[in-house]
Amino acid sequence: MCGIVGLLLKDRSASPTLGQLLLPMFNCMGDRGPDSAGLAVFQSALSPSPAQRGTRRFNLYVPTSGYDWSRLVDRFRADRDRQASVEPLDRHSVLTSVADPGDVKSWLAGYDAALHLLSVGRSIDVYKDEGHPREIAERYHFASLAGSHCVGHTRMATESAVSPAHAHPFTAGEDFCLVHNGSLSNPYMLRRKLEAQGLSFETDNDTEAACRFIEWRLRLGDTIHQALEAAFAELDGFYTLLIATASSMTLVRDAFACKPAVVAETDEYVAISSEFRSLAHLPGVAEANIFEPLPEEIYTWNV
Repeated sequence: MCGIVGLLLKDRSASPTLGQLLLPMFNCMGDRGPDSAGLAVFQSALSPSPAQRGTRRFNLYVPTSGYDWSRLVDRFRADRDRQASVEPLDRHSVLTSVADPGDVKSWLAGYDAALHLLSVGRSIDVYKDEGHPREIAERYHFASLAGSHCVGHTRMATESAVSPAHAHPFTAGEDFCLVHNGSLSNPYMLRRKLEAQGLSFETDNDTEAACRFIEWRLRLGDTIHQALEAAFAELDGFYTLLIATASSMTLVRDAFACKPAVVAETDEYVAISSEFRSLAHLPGVAEANIFEPLPEEIYTWNV
């Protein structure tokens, strides 16, 4: 049993309130997933300056507090990008650079094996850690986060280790992430298929297989609907999937729809959760269009 949450703000001016609205949703779902949690936040509603348009954000994580992020960025500036910057927050940091993503990944791997690259993109920031979701939200200041949309996950591990790497959201490519409530019975079949295409995996978590499969289909040229239609044919098991890109949020359930999900939509927002009680605090929810997503129906909302 895990919890998923998602929130997309339709009003660009409301982006500073994203974290405030999301926090009660996220904390409430801690009852469904108390061992680890994560959140992906997208800044698509915020207009980047000309100087920012050529940069990417590399979200990094280390397992212990007190890491010397200043030393990391000094070395990176000397080796790769003199204009790089770093935004540290406890065990998490965002390295901003114009360097090639493949080059950055290679440099990070050579610099410190303890570093874990959580995400890459121009819009996405990802926070993941072990512990109760409420503690994680406080550690990384979720209440103060701003952006256009976000997806989160609270985990109760059933099929792989409890660790930040195994926590959701899972990411692949750039500005793409996925959270999952359920269990897949054929993740290793998907892994073998994708590894034959040159893709590599970081964990033995079943969700990573779904994440990389869908993102792979998108890179082949599929739309999100085409990629998910392919996933219906390939994924075996029970799942509610919530996917986010820089410009959209997409929800889908398997053919049996046994994993819960509820949507509340108003003129101001789209909110998604595993249970309605985590949506009850939202402004205007009493007048919202509230519904349970249908099996194998693809729901997409654009920023």
